[in-house]
Amino acid sequence: MERGRPLLRLAALVGATILLPILVRPVVAAEILIFAVAAMALNLIFGYTGMLSFGQATFFGVAAYTAGLMMIHWKAGLLACLLAGIVVAALTAAVVGYFCIQRLGIYFIMLTFCFNQMFFFVAYKWTSVTGGDDGLPGIPRPPLALGPLSIPLNTSLRYYVFVSVVFLVLFYAMKRIVESPLGLILQSIRENPSRAAAVGYDVKRFKWIAFTIAGGFSGLAGVLYSMMFGIVPLEVISWVTSGDIVFMVLIGGIGHLYGPLIGAAAFKWLSEAVSVLWERWPLILGVALVLVVLFLRGGLVEALARLRLALARRRLVGGAGAESA
Repeated sequence: MERGRPLLRLAALVGATILLPILVRPVVAAEILIFAVAAMALNLIFGYTGMLSFGQATFFGVAAYTAGLMMIHWKAGLLACLLAGIVVAALTAAVVGYFCIQRLGIYFIMLTFCFNQMFFFVAYKWTSVTGGDDGLPGIPRPPLALGPLSIPLNTSLRYYVFVSVVFLVLFYAMKRIVESPLGLILQSIRENPSRAAAVGYDVKRFKWIAFTIAGGFSGLAGVLYSMMFGIVPLEVISWVTSGDIVFMVLIGGIGHLYGPLIGAAAFKWLSEAVSVLWERWPLILGVALVLVVLFLRGGLVEALARLRLALARRRLVGGAGAESA
């Protein structure tokens, strides 16, 4: 039973990606998966390595602007833009991460926040390139070119299908990372950095590697976001976006592979569906965050696990009562 559980979870994930555009509009479904990728990236350094970053929008936004400019001015292809976004974001994360990992705790958090603000104000002031407060409009959505085959992504449903495939590939890649020896080393650093260093691991180097990988994942999410609406708004590189990604991870479940996915779905559903009915919807998010911090440190993943355990106990009690009768 235990051996088949990961396969069952993966099948449920594939089924959820198929049902998602039926439950919500395809464009909202695509946005959920895009931010799920960004949340997975943060979870790698926060949940598995113990580094809380308030600067993931830096890499999300840098990649979005890079891909947008390439598509506008060079008419670059889809795969080239995806690759460029990953490389630029990973290199940016490598530089930023090198300085941030020199400090711990609140100092690390503030450094990531400060770098995010630096990049935000560069984008805000460099209007000739980024469009400033008006954003970078006019971004086309190039077709998916696979040799002689060209698949147009001109409808929201087709684009969602493409995004869902990319998401599943990235999820599998993240799963392999966290279950690999590298992932185990990162978790040991999260639990006890001093002991990890004592057994011979270069703690700073592994933190830097995790930070760079997370930057690459965030960058790919940024590229996908830039093509979704045909514009790169200034908000994508704002600290508010970084905070949203942190909330997704906290609500979903820190250090759980599926936590960021559930958190992104819950956050975007609240912002898209509930906001139409009630403009003060962030109050619900605030209450949910307080409940998570106080009672459910594992987020919605822990809540679901408790519910499953309670149902299993009820079945056992019911079965025992029937036998005694």
